[in-house]
Amino acid sequence: MTTFDPYAQPRETTEGTVYSVTGGDWDSIAEEIGAKKEERIVVNMGPQHPSTHGVLRLILELEGETITELRCGIGYLHTGIEKNLEFRNWTQGTTFVTRMDYLSPLFNETAYCLAVEKLLGIEAPERAQVIRVMMMEFNRISSHMVALGTGALELGAMSPMFYAFREREKVLNVFEMISGLRMNMAYIRPGGVQQDLPAGTIPQLRELIKDLRKNFKDNATLLIGNSIWIKRTSGIGYLDLAGCTTLGVTGPVLRATGLPWDLRKAQPYSGYEDYEFDVITADTCDVYGRFLIRMNELEQSLRIIEQCLNKLDKLNGAPVMVEDKKIAWPAQLSVGADGLGNSLEHIRQIMGTSMESLIHHFKLVTEGFRVPAGQSYAAVESPRGELGCHAVSDGGTRPYRVHFREPSFNNLQATSAMCEGSMVADVVGAVASIDPVMGGVDR
Repeated sequence: MTTFDPYAQPRETTEGTVYSVTGGDWDSIAEEIGAKKEERIVVNMGPQHPSTHGVLRLILELEGETITELRCGIGYLHTGIEKNLEFRNWTQGTTFVTRMDYLSPLFNETAYCLAVEKLLGIEAPERAQVIRVMMMEFNRISSHMVALGTGALELGAMSPMFYAFREREKVLNVFEMISGLRMNMAYIRPGGVQQDLPAGTIPQLRELIKDLRKNFKDNATLLIGNSIWIKRTSGIGYLDLAGCTTLGVTGPVLRATGLPWDLRKAQPYSGYEDYEFDVITADTCDVYGRFLIRMNELEQSLRIIEQCLNKLDKLNGAPVMVEDKKIAWPAQLSVGADGLGNSLEHIRQIMGTSMESLIHHFKLVTEGFRVPAGQSYAAVESPRGELGCHAVSDGGTRPYRVHFREPSFNNLQATSAMCEGSMVADVVGAVASIDPVMGGVDR
């Protein structure tokens, strides 16, 4: 028989009574706290969503299991990308911006390149624009796979995650085949794209679309209409249209209120006005509605990709970079026999026969091209909402300032509105439905 109290005693501090919960019977601790009505528990929660690794801290004030106040601590994932851009030339900027929201790198690159192209007064060739759209839609699928798979896992459903990541792996293989890298590709460049599609790509992608479409249906049957899933998501994380517009929330969270706001339709870019697809909405304003939107957007992305492949068939052999040799970088890139770098013919020309070509290549690669002074803003519809790039040039070879309007940063503000008044267990579903990526929140 013990002669001492095994439970920690409350102690008086400058903050008031603090309870150290180190084990034991929760009921007795809750009863002790409940005896003093003014007392509350502060719990540090998270990170639980995979894309918030190590940096998203949710500070919860609780009465029992009900949240009375929630604050987000976004932590430090600060790599200084926007500042680094000021010390690199305009083309090198793509290697930085691709790493911000690392689940949707191609959208970061596109927004940046569109802003730079506005300043230059140029437009990427049609084939390059079609490739950009196709790659972005594949990227939307891979990003939604993470959101759907991990969101289900956090709420206790394991199988959907296995299936989602299986399909995501196929999409990442596409990125590797086309750009050489699975993530952070820096594939989209000012003036076009890094290189054309490898031979035989289009037939492979057509087969992949059939495979993805079939498997997406399998995934959907696991959760859509599932009574347990509905109980964990329906009515949870409620945020209506007024709340979204007040906080600047965009993407699936906004469309779950019934508003069909999608920049691909509302403010088309890169030729999106020429594609047929539907803007998916829901009227539930909750986690379940956001889940349905992401699930249904997969099919719309496949529709767009199919149209891209038809266009690419017609544009076979067309340029993928602007003709202006003062901008196009790398200059006249063509893949060699080893599948890497410039062709031997191009290298032979610039290194052996033309001093002017060598100087031009050297200047373009080391110094970069000049961009007329001014400022521009370009926005794209990323998987998480409006991703905007504000680029400022002082007329030099490097950006004066580049700032991004990151959807994860804006959307994360909604966490408090979604969760206050609800239970602790519902926070997990609410954060997963926002799907924030902390690389975008603090750059």
